[in-house]
Amino acid sequence: MRVSLKKFITPSIPLAVVLVIGCCGIWMLSFEGGHSAASNFQHNSVLEILQSVFSPKSLLLKLAGLLFTLLNVFLIAQINNRFTIIRTRTFLPIFIFLLLMGTWNQTHFMIGSQLSLTLFLIALFYFFNMTRDGKASEEAFMGTLLISLSSLIINQLIFLIPVCWIGFMIFQSFSLRTFLASVFGTLVPWIFYVGITYLVHDNINFASIFVLDFNLTLPISYFNLSEVIYAASITIIMIISLVGLFSISGSDAIHTRNKLNFLVFLQIALLVLSLIFRNQLFSFLPYFALVYSFLISYTLTLKLTNFYGVVFIIFCTLNLAFMVSKYFPI
Repeated sequence: MRVSLKKFITPSIPLAVVLVIGCCGIWMLSFEGGHSAASNFQHNSVLEILQSVFSPKSLLLKLAGLLFTLLNVFLIAQINNRFTIIRTRTFLPIFIFLLLMGTWNQTHFMIGSQLSLTLFLIALFYFFNMTRDGKASEEAFMGTLLISLSSLIINQLIFLIPVCWIGFMIFQSFSLRTFLASVFGTLVPWIFYVGITYLVHDNINFASIFVLDFNLTLPISYFNLSEVIYAASITIIMIISLVGLFSISGSDAIHTRNKLNFLVFLQIALLVLSLIFRNQLFSFLPYFALVYSFLISYTLTLKLTNFYGVVFIIFCTLNLAFMVSKYFPI
């Protein structure tokens, strides 16, 4: 039996609406895990203010998280359309991102993480415009300024800025001008934040402003069996997709290959950060979903073989099974 993904790649408007509504339904049905929310609380004043607006685990907070996800999906679609990361029109990045975010209920109440992803997506618009432009100081400044703003919410995200410097090299736009612009972009939000905090609180504790909270000791026993099986399965799917990606990306334009290489490097960097800052593991999940949706969508869209059709079905089935497993933890 031949499995075709064409209807998912370029769905009709009614089918696209059904898929989006279905993913939103999965979002609402996902079981609210207990340990996941508690492990992601970071003691900094910006995040505490955001968390104080909503009651913990309230329906209003969950709906706000869904709205942020829909906003991020819109930005993902715009990035793909504007920069042709996937060289043909495709709905898969939208669908896969929504499916992952709907299934990963750990992210549903994390407004800070969702907001920081929004800032990062806007930063990507600036960075992807820097291709082969060593004079793109404005883009470098604005992009890193947005990431620095997101690091006010989740401090560990400051380490994405060195990752972006390597991205400048990949885009062939690294120069003293772009580097210095990005350094100033990094400093500006923190200078304003520290200055305002000092004016409000004369006895400011500078040690509490920037909290890294290194943790390398989170044991695998912290996760239940279904979570371990799910994580291993989607990792295998990612590896299969990357093999397919590198086998066909050679026919893309250089600027497209550079963006794909940056996304692969970003995925590796996120993995390293999640291993170093285990307490903030779930804070990085929206970022994983972003990169994951682009990378596997590229392969599934352009390699229209029966094998990758089966991989897509397995991926969807895994996510649905993982959602159901939250009602019956093992």
